[in-house]
Amino acid sequence: MSPSVRDLFSIGIGPSSSHTVGPMRAAAAFVDTHGRPEHVDITLRGSLAATGVGHGTDRAILLGLLGHSPTDAPEDPPLGTLIDPTGTIDGLSYDFTFDPEPAPEHPNCVVFAADGAEEAYFSVGGGFIATRDELDTPAPEQPVPHPFSSGAELLAHCAREGLSVAEVMRANEGDVDKHLDEVWATMQDCVERGLATTGLLPGPLGVVRRAPGLHESLQQEQDGAGLEAMEWVNLWALAVNEENAAGGRVVTAPTNGAAGIIPATMHYAREHLPGFDAAAARNFLLTAGAIGIIIKHNASISGAEVGCQGEVGSAAAMAAAGLCEFLGGTPSQVENAAEIALEHNLGLTCDPVGGLVQIPCIERNAIGAVKAINAARLAWRGTGTNRVSLDEVIQTMADTGRDMMSKYKETSTGGLAVHLGLPVALTEC
Repeated sequence: MSPSVRDLFSIGIGPSSSHTVGPMRAAAAFVDTHGRPEHVDITLRGSLAATGVGHGTDRAILLGLLGHSPTDAPEDPPLGTLIDPTGTIDGLSYDFTFDPEPAPEHPNCVVFAADGAEEAYFSVGGGFIATRDELDTPAPEQPVPHPFSSGAELLAHCAREGLSVAEVMRANEGDVDKHLDEVWATMQDCVERGLATTGLLPGPLGVVRRAPGLHESLQQEQDGAGLEAMEWVNLWALAVNEENAAGGRVVTAPTNGAAGIIPATMHYAREHLPGFDAAAARNFLLTAGAIGIIIKHNASISGAEVGCQGEVGSAAAMAAAGLCEFLGGTPSQVENAAEIALEHNLGLTCDPVGGLVQIPCIERNAIGAVKAINAARLAWRGTGTNRVSLDEVIQTMADTGRDMMSKYKETSTGGLAVHLGLPVALTEC
């Protein structure tokens, strides 16, 4: 069983966990291993090269080389600042090379070379990084009371021990309440900032923040069609992902590109259902984390690897599971909720326009959150006996991701990214 919920739900900056958070961590890891150089050559390969400028990858790497982490990254230079591919910052000289040819190991690769040392790091989704050695020989897993790597194994533990999914996770995770409380508090803060901040998002697309205006209108309206809850779910998801697109402080859940789905679903439970307190929020996150662990182990949460089905699809499955457990669903119903949500995101492509995490990413989170709630309620009102298992859908997602053409996997060379007539490589952002 790996990783922990501490890893799945990490606090950092936008706009991308794999293209911003991961590369920043990789840069810091290189310095930790080899020391801070006077000059470093940095090569971005594959998806990092194709959309790195729009995702602020170059900016993130420089901050990481200077000793910053995603949790304490400064706002200067702000996201959207054009970074010279050759230059000097705080006494560190650097040269960037953008190589669209992906490394054979993973499409998100950054190579650092300095003082005779060279190291490649792979940003494998959700802010997780690995060296070549770590990809070839993963670290041994720590023993836990209820190890699982599939939905079937998780359900077997629940049945044998008479535990909920959250209780299985709590036994495995130990004292994790402080982290979970910080995650939930950060999610709520992110929503509040998104509701209060107006203006344009960084970059050349001219995307206007919609959350503040929508918030104002919802406060004044009565929805005669009975869809008020859905409108608020849309709002909360938009608020988070507009903050993410602006480089704000968010929680990877399990990625930045899909960061709004779990917070929006949790806000739905808090505002529209009785009894959603701090303990319920912890159980929600633990249950969601169990599903994220299974998906990451058997498929991927990286848009560059499997498309947006691995980001929004995974987040929707995690949110559906957490909500279903809060509604009182059995472990089988929780598994069913995750399966429904993921199944109906199969084949979802990652085609960010202009290499920015804005179109279609922001609205996609709103749609994903509504899907998650619908999946949770469908499963909760069902019997828990579904013809298609979560494990089968996860395997299907992995197969679909392998079959998907690379232009639909976070390269901005297909889909909406080309049909809107904008250039792939932004010269100004």
